[in-house]
Amino acid sequence: MIPRHPRRPVTDSRWRFDGEIAAFGTTSGHRVVVGRWPVSPFGPVSDVMIETPDGMRLLIAPSDEVARFVASTYRFDSVEVAPVEVIRRPERVAVVAGPLRADLIVGPRSWLGLFLRTVPRPVAVAPAWAALVDPLVRAVLPGVRTRGSAGAGRREWYGAWDHHPLVSVSASWQGADLGAMAEVRPPVRFGFGSTPRRPSIVRLTTTVQL
Repeated sequence: MIPRHPRRPVTDSRWRFDGEIAAFGTTSGHRVVVGRWPVSPFGPVSDVMIETPDGMRLLIAPSDEVARFVASTYRFDSVEVAPVEVIRRPERVAVVAGPLRADLIVGPRSWLGLFLRTVPRPVAVAPAWAALVDPLVRAVLPGVRTRGSAGAGRREWYGAWDHHPLVSVSASWQGADLGAMAEVRPPVRFGFGSTPRRPSIVRLTTTVQL
């Protein structure tokens, strides 16, 4: 059952989440999106979105409050509330979320990351910048968008400021190995856009207009 909207007092019409999104596919056909948000309206928090080979979309969130908000912003077929732990090291990300276990090896900064680092941070995270670069991002990274309509009548913007490819991934689901790292293909269908096809980790600020 999908939780309803969060029962949280709204003091600002825009909520910002500062952190990282890691996305990868596996040869089993699973596609995984890991969000790590050291700064958010909920405090430091992480969540995981998974699309299975048969198209089932699952959210794993660490609390009812986070689950309600995320499920009202994106689209899922199932929601699970379970501990989500994402440990970030310079060249590694370890993920434990419900029945998911994953170990991600992070590569050197990409050419896209080098470009993003040249954009001043206040500019990079501004919704106006996300709207300006959206056509370019769509052309360079098919399926990726930096702005769009989220659920519950909300608008959302992604302001990226760094990018690293993933070198390798080892992952399991309910103890079963998910195979080697693969492209995120077909694209995930949680929201208005997908992730880069090549497995990667992106540092960004997500702004949600409530």
